[in-house]
Amino acid sequence: MGKRVAHLVRGRMIDYIEFDDGFAMVKTTPPAFVVGTPLGQTTIRSQYGVTVVAIKRPGEGFTYATADTVLAPGDTIIVSGQVRDTERFAELT
Repeated sequence: MGKRVAHLVRGRMIDYIEFDDGFAMVKTTPPAFVVGTPLGQTTIRSQYGVTVVAIKRPGEGFTYATADTVLAPGDTIIVSGQVRDTERFAELT
């Protein structure tokens, strides 16, 4: 619990869950450079080592992200990956 609180207090994460073997899921907002571009055309996975697994638009529920998903300002995303990679990605917002 202490690790989770530390991540939330010091970073730009909305929520954080760490699993075994250094794997984490982070709830955050998308960085500006991916807004308006289909996820499949971004370099998120290759450059940052994380996968956008879900998206939530204001007033709607979460839905799975696909390669065709286009993020918009105000969206909330869930990304998964190694702890260090998810932390680094969340700092971009």
